[in-house]
Amino acid sequence: MRIRIVHDTVYTYQQPARGLIQILRLTPRDHDGQHVREWRIEPSVNGRLTAREDGFGNLVHWFTADDPTDALTVRVTGEIETFETSGVVRGAVERLPDLFYLRDTPLTEASAELKAFAEKVAGKGERDALPMLHRLLAAVHDAVTFEPGPTSASTSAAQAFEVGKGVCQDLTHIFLAAARHLEIPSRYVSGYFRRDDGADDQKAGHAWAESLVPGLGWIGFDPANGISATEAHVRVAVGLDYLGAAPIRGSRVGGGTETLDVALRVEQVHSQSQSQGHGQQSQSQSQSQSLGQSLGQG
Repeated sequence: MRIRIVHDTVYTYQQPARGLIQILRLTPRDHDGQHVREWRIEPSVNGRLTAREDGFGNLVHWFTADDPTDALTVRVTGEIETFETSGVVRGAVERLPDLFYLRDTPLTEASAELKAFAEKVAGKGERDALPMLHRLLAAVHDAVTFEPGPTSASTSAAQAFEVGKGVCQDLTHIFLAAARHLEIPSRYVSGYFRRDDGADDQKAGHAWAESLVPGLGWIGFDPANGISATEAHVRVAVGLDYLGAAPIRGSRVGGGTETLDVALRVEQVHSQSQSQGHGQQSQSQSQSQSLGQSLGQG
């Protein structure tokens, strides 16, 4: 499947913000399940954009604005060719040992109720990792209603599970907390999802989980949709939780109240288009946000 993405993140500030520094995890990498045909990051204000790699192996850009600004748009455009792998992730950059992904974080620590939920799922059938993870995928999808609004970027897995509602970020955190309690290394994935209901325009990016299955490797599980990852998923960044894979995080001085708007289009390309090469980024303009972005709302 060939997928085209146009993603605008728009920040407006009550007063000009100074010292904008933004960390952008917005650039996908090739692996066996996807090939990056074109990719550009184009901030709307002048600044310095520096490419790095973080400890998880994600491509990261640091943006520093040259001057104070009362508005910033970060536009991402690109085209990805994806391939069906039955959710198995091979050929990805791996910088950390597998057991690192058993580590809990404040966003993924399991409450007593979540632990009991995980153990109940595990006890309903085979204890091998793959069937247990598929049961967990279905159980989280059934137990937690996808509903924008009741949670935020700082909501933990335990809090979202107690409420029984949340967005894909929350369902992913719940899945991670349960899987790690069952001693299965698991990680958070941020990216994009090509919906099959004709809704090309979306309000935010997407999030899902990857868990390690002996003999198969890392496999993607999307609890928000109740499915394994497919060729409709575009994988961008991984982390222990949302904070480690957030598309945009950063800081600023002043600026007053900040307003965030997102416009995202994820569409399948049915006709051949010319590619300009991989991983091109605009070096001249900038990018912004402070504190967090919009990811898990899709």
